[in-house]
Order: sequence, then C-alpha cells, then structure tokens
Amino acid sequence: MANSPATDRSSIKVPVKRAGDSRYTDDSDWLVIEEPLEIRLSQCIPDGEYTHSVSVTMRTPGADFDLAAGFLLTEGIIHELQDIRDIGYATDRTTGEPSGNIVVVDIAPDIDIDIDKLQRNFYATSSCGVCGKASLEALSCESFHPVSGDELLIEQTALTALPDKLADHQTTFARTGGLHAAALFDTRGRLLDVREDVGRHNAVDKLIGSRLRSGNLPLWNLGILTSGRTSFEILQKARMAGCPMVAAVGAPSSLAAELAWEFDISLVGFLRDGRFNIYAGPARIGSASPVRGSGTLPPT
Repeated sequence: MANSPATDRSSIKVPVKRAGDSRYTDDSDWLVIEEPLEIRLSQCIPDGEYTHSVSVTMRTPGADFDLAAGFLLTEGIIHELQDIRDIGYATDRTTGEPSGNIVVVDIAPDIDIDIDKLQRNFYATSSCGVCGKASLEALSCESFHPVSGDELLIEQTALTALPDKLADHQTTFARTGGLHAAALFDTRGRLLDVREDVGRHNAVDKLIGSRLRSGNLPLWNLGILTSGRTSFEILQKARMAGCPMVAAVGAPSSLAAELAWEFDISLVGFLRDGRFNIYAGPARIGSASPVRGSGTLPPT
C-alpha cells in the first residue's frame, strides 16, 4: 500500500457554449469531478493474507482515507480506530505509483468478516448508497456506539443560522453548484468540521471517518448537518457514530423519521430561510433566545 494520498481534485474547468439573447458564446465552466473509488479490505490471519474488494462508490476525489474508514464504520464492518491497522492507496502494477482510485484498508486479524456477504450487499453510487444492498436485513447494522445526547440542547436561533455558516465553507459548491456537504455542529451552533462530496452519503462518511481516524468518536452531544435531503442511510450512519441529531436543508424520508424515533435521534428537516420542521426528538431543541458563538471553524 502507498500511504501518500493523491492530490485532492474536486473540480475541473471545461469549455461550454452559453445560450442567451438568441445566440451562443464560447466560455468555460467548472464541473465537480466524479470518479469511482474502490474500497478493499486486507486481513492477515493465521492461514495467510487476503485482500478483497468490498465496495465501489462514485465520489469526488479528496479525503479518500476518511471516506473508506467512515464507510467501514457506518456499515458495521469495523467499530473503532484500533480495528484499522493501516490504510493507503493500492500501488499501480505498471508504474509503481499510488493508485488514486483504490484504497486498501488493513484490518485487525480478529475481526470476523463474511466476504461473500459483503460483496453481495455493497455497491454504492453517488446518488444512493443503499440501492445495491441485497436486502433490508443488510441495513440493520448493530452500532458499537450507542446514541447519546443528554447534554445536547440547541436553540432555534443557533439552528437557523447553520445553513448560512455551512455555505460559507462550501468552496467547491460555490464554484460548481454540484456538491453535497455534511458538517458537524455543537450545542452552540458552531461548525466543527465540514466535508463535501458529489454523494450525500459520501460526505457523511468523510465526516465520520475523519473523526474516527483522529480518535474523536463517538459523536455524543453533537449534530450532523446535511445540505440535501435526509434518507434512511444518513440516519443509519449517524446512529452508527452515536450522533443524537441530524438536521438537513431538505426533506427527510418516512423511513428516516422512523429510525430517528426508534433510536432517539432528533431529526430536523427543511432547515432554511429561518424555519425548520422537527420530525423526531423535539426535546433537544430549545427556544429562540440568542446564542453566543462565532459559528466558525476552530483554528487548525
């Protein structure tokens, strides 16, 4: 494996013809990059070392190691940082250089995995990570981190300010208009981390994977903000990370709301223009009184 990540590439400028005023003009435009990422598992056990491909997801290049780690955790394959022995890019057999589209995760030998089941159940696309799952039973992952939000209480004013704060950090979206974002926020409405990707679920996996790799899981008393709609899978990923609140600019699905009630996750939708709907867990959302805090990312 090669541990030096490929250069981050999120967008590309392409030539276009712009139509307007009954004529065409030559110009250029920025497009978000979408490329496949293959995630492979490597494991050394007493009878040998094995490497298996478990998923291919269409993603925006960048934070690939976070994406792989987050995916493995939110799918219940691993549970904690100690389950990962190493992570890196596969080496191209021809050039000997790191392959920017294949990540290999070396997992601990004591992790029991059913490779045949994994290969049947996982095939993700940029639009929906659960489309290729073989059955609904495959969605019922047991979480290593119970949901906990006993100290999470966020005021209405802090919630309604979140979308604008998120937009300030969506640099690639501002250029292309083609990316989803996921952010982590605290009870004062401060953004702690932001990730972008062409896929909603990938942005969340990058966010969770980053926290996993830095030793900052579970996400107790914190919330996840998403720029699009909220599907069952987004709630499932929050649950696997122990996160007690998910807020979204778009609408939730009925199954997402059911999961939120079942696992005590506060679910907020249509968070925009100073308004929002609460679909589950209203006790964690307070009054409209002012809240202190700059809402900016902490210094790195």
